[in-house]
Amino acid sequence: MKFLIILALAVAASALPEPELHHRSREMPVVGSIEGRITGGEAATVGQFPYQVGLSLKISSFSSAWCGGSLISSTWVLTAAHCTESVQSVTLYLGATVRTSAEVTTTVSSSNIIIHSGWNSSNLKNDISLIKIPAVSYSNRIAPVELPAVATSYSTYAGDTAIASGWGLISDSASSVTNNLQWTRLTVITNSVCANTYGSSIVTSTNICVSTAGGKSTCSGDSGGPLVLESSKVQIGLTSFGAAAGCEKGYPAAFTRVTSYLDWIKSNTDL
Repeated sequence: MKFLIILALAVAASALPEPELHHRSREMPVVGSIEGRITGGEAATVGQFPYQVGLSLKISSFSSAWCGGSLISSTWVLTAAHCTESVQSVTLYLGATVRTSAEVTTTVSSSNIIIHSGWNSSNLKNDISLIKIPAVSYSNRIAPVELPAVATSYSTYAGDTAIASGWGLISDSASSVTNNLQWTRLTVITNSVCANTYGSSIVTSTNICVSTAGGKSTCSGDSGGPLVLESSKVQIGLTSFGAAAGCEKGYPAAFTRVTSYLDWIKSNTDL
């Protein structure tokens, strides 16, 4: 089943019916498997995304969920606040293409999680968190993603091609399961275009959005996963929210804009 956070919001008029929002939410997988993948995506090859991390989130003794993340150093993983909120522990899978064949698996408690103090689930602001892990050795399957330079903080990236990856749903009607990491190319759009769908009170300077033309998009279970520029391999976003109407409906997908949180990341990690 899906764990959805759904908000009824008044949004600006658009050519499409006005959508409700939901996070690209923590996906509740059936035991031992992950449900679905990125919609319209391609299967990743071994080592193609060495920074990709899978997160199995223990919420209680009877429930768990799934999100993505990115390795940003040998001891830190970047993900979404809504993924790590109210969890007891997290098992991280590093160096995995098939999730169950991770090169490194490690479990940490909630005390190793730093959620942005400004995270607000009611308005989706500051959807970012960090997870401290035991130091891992780099290999051809495990390596950190590059974060943006401070000098690029004012770049909108509009028109640039970026790659999203994760183990989220393959489609809005997905009923099968897959363990294979998926990825897709997406075009960054301006925040003003994105705000035509979700409203300017939701889409702010701390967000970055992409077009989902052709049914290519992030979906439930991809939350917290990386959005990386294809040209430079720099992470510019992490999966945050989309339209509750569905991942294949053509509504923009929204991410937390990494350049807005470089100081926060530095102050908490010394990276």
